[in-house]
Amino acid sequence: MRTIAHTLTATLLLLASTAIAGEPVTGHPFACSDYSQGKVFVVSAAGEVEFEYPAQHSNDIWMLPNGNLLFNSGNSVKEVTRDKKVVFEYQSKGSVYACQRLANGNTFIGECNVGRLTEVDPDGKIVKQVSLLPEGKDGGHAYMRNARRLDNGNYLVAHYGEQVVREYDATGKVVAEIPAPGGPHSVIRLPNGNTLIACADKGQAGAQVFEVDAAGKTVWQITRDELPGIRLAFMTGLQRLPNGNTVMSNWLGHGQVGKGVHLIEVTPEKKVVWTFADHKTMKTISSVQLLDVPGDVTRGEILH
Repeated sequence: MRTIAHTLTATLLLLASTAIAGEPVTGHPFACSDYSQGKVFVVSAAGEVEFEYPAQHSNDIWMLPNGNLLFNSGNSVKEVTRDKKVVFEYQSKGSVYACQRLANGNTFIGECNVGRLTEVDPDGKIVKQVSLLPEGKDGGHAYMRNARRLDNGNYLVAHYGEQVVREYDATGKVVAEIPAPGGPHSVIRLPNGNTLIACADKGQAGAQVFEVDAAGKTVWQITRDELPGIRLAFMTGLQRLPNGNTVMSNWLGHGQVGKGVHLIEVTPEKKVVWTFADHKTMKTISSVQLLDVPGDVTRGEILH
């Protein structure tokens, strides 16, 4: 009986990645990071792995305009070519969970337990650093996850352990705060000024994705058990598409490996239009960027 149930679950996940409501669904090519397995991947629209590279505890990944991958790996950030040559690397004294290539060619890095927002030039030289913690204090493993430098020079930081998203100005002063029950993992500032947040599995709120306006009012939300046939486990990566759809990575750690879909695309009306699951190749997808969306990631044209 247990074997039949497991087989049925696997079959349903496979069907979900190829068809919904009896209609064929076109897949997306994408880049993703697998935190638990310690790898980054490039996957075709047919769901086939075209590239993989070791990356310890990788939590953030970008496909750059030149085709290279930028991602965090343990205490470092790397840029790797498709022939697996490392062309940029920054080593931190603390754990790193966020990275972002900027329009000026520099790289923004969120250093978690040491609580620093760092910008380095192409040679790896620090050109700016903002400390969010008192000197010498260690914020711990849960201090921050995803972080982004905004066009106006401010920073958005997901403070996972404190269950809050904070916006800091260029000097590190808090200018806005958004409660994020469940523990925020990823955060995106949208062109309309709203903020999109993915939350983990802490407390009663549990996994959720929600969008707030500039006043902090929730204007869109998906809760843990709201999508038919899909239970959100621990929401990590996000991407808002030009058509208004939202792509979410459903991290399957904390005892959930193999028990759900890895990626979900929903419409603004919360209709599921695409999912992806490959439990043979991957364990826990933590960050995703679709590769069939036009735009320059260094100029903020990919909302990821």
